[in-house]
Amino acid sequence: MAADPLIAELEQPLYKEHEKVYPQMVRGRYRRIKWAVMAVTLGIYYGLPFVRWDRGPNAPDQAVLLDLPARRFYFFSIEIWPQEFYYVTGLLVLAAIGLFLANAIAGRVWCGYTCPQTVWTDLFIAVENFFEGDRRTRIQLDKGPWTTDKILRKVGKHGVWLFIAWWTGGAWVLYFADAPTLVVELATGTAPFQAYLWIGILTATTYTLAGHAREQVCIYMCPWPRIQAALTDQYALNVTYRTDRGEPRGSLKKMRAKEAAGEPVGDCIDCHQCVFACPTGVDIRDGIQLGCIQCGLCMDACDTVMDKIGRPRGLIAYDTDMNIQAREEGKPEAFRPIRPRTVIYAGVLVIAGLAMLFTLANRPFVDLTAQHDRNPQFVQLSDGGVRNGFRINIANKRLFHRRFLVQVRGLENASLSIVGASDDIAGTPAVEVGPDQTHDFRLLVAVPREYLPDEPSMPIRIRIMEMETGEVAEARDFFKSPGDQ
Repeated sequence: MAADPLIAELEQPLYKEHEKVYPQMVRGRYRRIKWAVMAVTLGIYYGLPFVRWDRGPNAPDQAVLLDLPARRFYFFSIEIWPQEFYYVTGLLVLAAIGLFLANAIAGRVWCGYTCPQTVWTDLFIAVENFFEGDRRTRIQLDKGPWTTDKILRKVGKHGVWLFIAWWTGGAWVLYFADAPTLVVELATGTAPFQAYLWIGILTATTYTLAGHAREQVCIYMCPWPRIQAALTDQYALNVTYRTDRGEPRGSLKKMRAKEAAGEPVGDCIDCHQCVFACPTGVDIRDGIQLGCIQCGLCMDACDTVMDKIGRPRGLIAYDTDMNIQAREEGKPEAFRPIRPRTVIYAGVLVIAGLAMLFTLANRPFVDLTAQHDRNPQFVQLSDGGVRNGFRINIANKRLFHRRFLVQVRGLENASLSIVGASDDIAGTPAVEVGPDQTHDFRLLVAVPREYLPDEPSMPIRIRIMEMETGEVAEARDFFKSPGDQ
């Protein structure tokens, strides 16, 4: 009895079985660039927590520190408070626009060289190559039986992988506390439990993503390849197999025979070295694909082959679709980095960056917020006057003590008093706030009966002024009273 085709179709697996990729180590210009980028980025990541920056007394001296208990973010001379988190949002916006601009000019250059997944995967592949040999040796090792030599190679590889992953997780935790102090606490077992927990989590994720998931992160987990495909155009530089030069392809022996017979041949000898070098297993000759991270290693592999067979380099190179079309039509090539798309991205990037720099350079170093009492909104005094209560919060962003005069604008003959504060200068209450601190005060504002406003809700401005520098901050609120009733 013949099998039901519908049942047979339903029994087919939903997903293609994963095929392990064995990238081949290559040498060349782009491989050297990737080594240099790896050294710089990892050097910054692992070393930056130990860089010191003198901010004076009462402040940490770590150059880059995310101090969660104090709710501060320090970046060299810049200090970000929680209410200034919009600066971090602005940096993310700048990073996104910069990524769009880079994509419009040179495709997925971020993915190929500076993406953390790419950098750590490259490092893990280098370790794998050191212990297990190059591509062909690794394939044979995995297919062969378990021997003492194989076990030692595997244990050595995974041991170094775990060490790198552990150090990666440990370095990340160092950005949240004083690095030298935390290193000593971690070594002596006195560090907070959260530090060990996060080091464990980050060790596991780094080991899994860079050592095992690898290209699957780029193909299945990362959203950028899908976004990038919608943002690119025919003028963007991409790692490209030049079909106008490479086709028709064939083996070197067949190519020589066709050349002798006067038949047209391409430069591609179908050696698959570009495929073997690709860390995601992509055949660039099939065109731009989701798995291609534009790392350029296929270009190095192909250039090496072209040198050996006496052909010019650049069969696989950074190129544009428009250039390929122009060569096929016999027209001159042209690269257009300046076009509406890139001008818009660059303009937005410059405007947003300048706006952030301007606001950062002119931001105040004192903040004031005020909240009116809700119940009761006002108190009728025995002499017929009215008193309102406010909860004011003063944030001193300087690293030294500061004294502020408290004033109210918009009311006539109002008398002010700060609950619990006896400091008074010429009838104006004064308060002191410690370095890099916030402090709540209770402000009482009383108006005599004859000066009460006619409106039941009178807009006022609560104002503080530092006594030494004259720096001012204001908060708007309302003075509540019975009005004419």
